[in-house]
Amino acid sequence: MSFDEPRRPLRTVATVLASVLALAVLGVPFGLLWATLAPDTPVLKTAEGAIYADPQPEQPIAADGWFSLLGLAFGLLVALALWFVLRRRRGPVGLLAAVLGALAAAPVAWQVGRRVGLGTFDRLLATAPAGQAFTKPADLRAGGVDWLLGVLPVPHGNLLLPAFGAAITYTLLAGWSRWPGLRPEPEPAGLSWVSAGTPVPPTAPEPPAPDAAEPPRG
Repeated sequence: MSFDEPRRPLRTVATVLASVLALAVLGVPFGLLWATLAPDTPVLKTAEGAIYADPQPEQPIAADGWFSLLGLAFGLLVALALWFVLRRRRGPVGLLAAVLGALAAAPVAWQVGRRVGLGTFDRLLATAPAGQAFTKPADLRAGGVDWLLGVLPVPHGNLLLPAFGAAITYTLLAGWSRWPGLRPEPEPAGLSWVSAGTPVPPTAPEPPAPDAAEPPRG
């Protein structure tokens, strides 16, 4: 298949959708890793519900920080992976697939990560006596999803960082590409690194052998 083969719109759409779905699935291990690294927050059971054991806990801030760092790293890896996997679609199509895929993976990671240990927390919240201490699993305070017109999810806050990382990385890869069309081009046959206008120095004559007879002198 040639790199100059015309692109078919349906195949392009299918490529983008498949990439977005695959990256959304990768949000599951992303969320599990976040839940492992982000610390749980100590809480106390009261008659009104659970309150922070520390008036100004650092754990929720750490949970946001871990998600932000992992999200940027996830976006970077997404851009690198699609740059090489979809090398025939480099350009706007690859950029769109990377950004939409990272944008879809972020809410999946958030929902998967926040549910790790949430069942135990809900059970203790409902049955624990007042004064008992336990922990609340990690959640986001600097990000979430709003619903536009009640049907369209719109992520905001640090849920946008994976898409931001993917967009920046993919743009840098495109800017540093040595091919004008971004896709690898075959090298012309017989291409030489020596310029045609550069004269080639003549070969120096070989010195005579040590035992060669001297020419007769007149």
